[in-house]
Amino acid sequence: MNVSSANVTLVIEYRDSFTKAVTKNVIVVVLGISINYINAGLIRTFGKHQIFYTNPRYILFFHLVVNDIIQVTLTVILFIISYTIYKLSVSVCCIFILLALFTTENTPLNLASMAVECYIAICLPLRHVQICTISRTLMLIGLIWATSMLSVLPDLFVTLATEPLDFFHSRVFCLRETAFRNYHIIKKRDITYIIYLVIVWFVIFYTYFKILFTAKTASRDAKKARNTILLHGVQVLLCMATYAEPLLKDALQHWFPENYTDSLFATYIIVQILPRSISPIIYGIRDKTFRRYLKRYLLCTRSFHKP
Repeated sequence: MNVSSANVTLVIEYRDSFTKAVTKNVIVVVLGISINYINAGLIRTFGKHQIFYTNPRYILFFHLVVNDIIQVTLTVILFIISYTIYKLSVSVCCIFILLALFTTENTPLNLASMAVECYIAICLPLRHVQICTISRTLMLIGLIWATSMLSVLPDLFVTLATEPLDFFHSRVFCLRETAFRNYHIIKKRDITYIIYLVIVWFVIFYTYFKILFTAKTASRDAKKARNTILLHGVQVLLCMATYAEPLLKDALQHWFPENYTDSLFATYIIVQILPRSISPIIYGIRDKTFRRYLKRYLLCTRSFHKP
C-alpha cells in the first residue's frame, strides 16, 4: 500500500505539460484504434467464412483477438481518464480493473493453448482431429476464463471484506494497487504471476523443441509451425512483462523519479500495446488463408469469389 501511494504521489508531483499530455494521448489513441481496426477485420473475416469457425486453431485465435480488443479498449480508456478525469470512484475503477485483469491474464493462457494445438497438429497428426474438436476447444476457452476468474475475483472478495463502505464511494487514481490495496492481495498477485510464468513458459519451450525436432525431418508445415511457436514465445515474453510490471515501476520510480510519467508511458506501450500488435502479424500476415480474405475487408473491396 505504501508503494502504490508513493507511485500516485509521484504522478501528481510530476504531471506532464499540456503539450506532452496531448502527444501521449494522441499516440495511445492512434495505436489503439489501429490495432482494433485490424483486429475487427480479423473478426469479420473469421465470421464470414466457414473454413475459420470450424477450425479449432482459428477459434482459439478468434478468442485471442476478441480478448485483445477488450483489453486494448479498456487500457486506452483508463489511460485517457488518467489525464482528464484523473480520479474515478473506487466502485467504477474496480469494474474497469477487473475486466482488464481478466483479459490480461487470459492472453498467455490462450497463447499456451495455441502452442499445444500446433504441437498436436505437427507431432500427433493422426490424432489431431480426435483431440482438437470444436467442443473441446470451446471447453478450453471456458477453462481459460475460469482460471483467470479464480485468480482475479479473490481480490474483489478480500477488498469487499476488509475495506469500509466509505472506501467504495471515494475517488482514487485508478490502478490495481489503489483499487485492491490489501497487502495480502499484492502478495497473492506476485505468487500467481510466478506460477503463470513457469507453467506458460514450460508449455512454450516444450512444444517449440518438440516441433523443432520434428521439423528437421518433416514437411514445410512443421517448420512453419516451429516459427509460429517462436513468435508465440516472443508474444508471451511481452505479455509476461505484465507480471514484472510492478517491479519495473518500482525500479523506475527509484532510478528516474523526475521522469516517472515518461517511464510509465514507455512501460504502458511495451506491456499493454505492443503484445496486442503481434497477433495480426502472426495470423493476419503470415497465414496465407487469413491473409487472402483479410486484405479484402481491410481495403473494403468486394470483388472476390466465396469459397
